Amino acid sequence: MSALGIRLRPVTEDDLDMFRRFVTEPGLIGLDWTGFRDAQAPARRFAADGYLGDDDSRIIVEVDGAAAGVVSWSARGFGVSRYWEIGIALLPDWRGRGIGWRAQAMLCDYLFTHTPAERIQAATHPENIAEQKSLEKAGFTLEGVLRAVEFRAGRWRDGWMYSRLRSDPAPATH
Repeated sequence: MSALGIRLRPVTEDDLDMFRRFVTEPGLIGLDWTGFRDAQAPARRFAADGYLGDDDSRIIVEVDGAAAGVVSWSARGFGVSRYWEIGIALLPDWRGRGIGWRAQAMLCDYLFTHTPAERIQAATHPENIAEQKSLEKAGFTLEGVLRAVEFRAGRWRDGWMYSRLRSDPAPATH
């Protein structure tokens, strides 16, 4: 799957350095930094399932052959229903180029094609205007505020929840 040189592909062993950077470099993933994590965890996860699990997966966002970041999806549920929550982390050099919203739209298309999910959701920080715009371009609708949902930088903070339904129109990614 590709759009304007953007492709989503499975994680390879060569990508593990980027994954280690995400867990060891403060600020690399912006507001989602939650402190140092085990630098060997990415290799263990890759060895276990190549980052393609039944309930939690990650794939690489590649631009013109270079790994630009990663998109993820995790199973969530409400009652007996199951849906996906997605996320994205782009390396700083790739931000602000229209890659993020296209990668998220492509991930939604992938999930709607290969899973029976009716709903895909994504949460972001109220101060992350770029991600809010990205989600809206990717076909997501703001649903509301999640009060005091995240402990970050020493205090509880609100989050914003977006969703895209299977029946929502898919944006053109080119």
